[in-house]
Amino acid sequence: MPSTPQVSGKELVKALGKIGFQVVRQKGSHIRLLRITDGQKQVLTITNHKIIRKGTLLNGILKPINLKLDELKKLL
Repeated sequence: MPSTPQVSGKELVKALGKIGFQVVRQKGSHIRLLRITDGQKQVLTITNHKIIRKGTLLNGILKPINLKLDELKKLL
């Protein structure tokens, strides 16, 4: 299993922007992203922290949008 990269909220927003996610709004340290693919909305909420926790990255961000860890590393 590949190791999980340590990534900040800003880096993650920039990387996900490469696959079509756009910042919709920000309230405090939470950034909301939106992408419309095949007529379906995908909404993510990312915390703007220096380092996003491993579980949050894997289960809360990558899993709902079906993005593999290797694909994320290429985007970074």
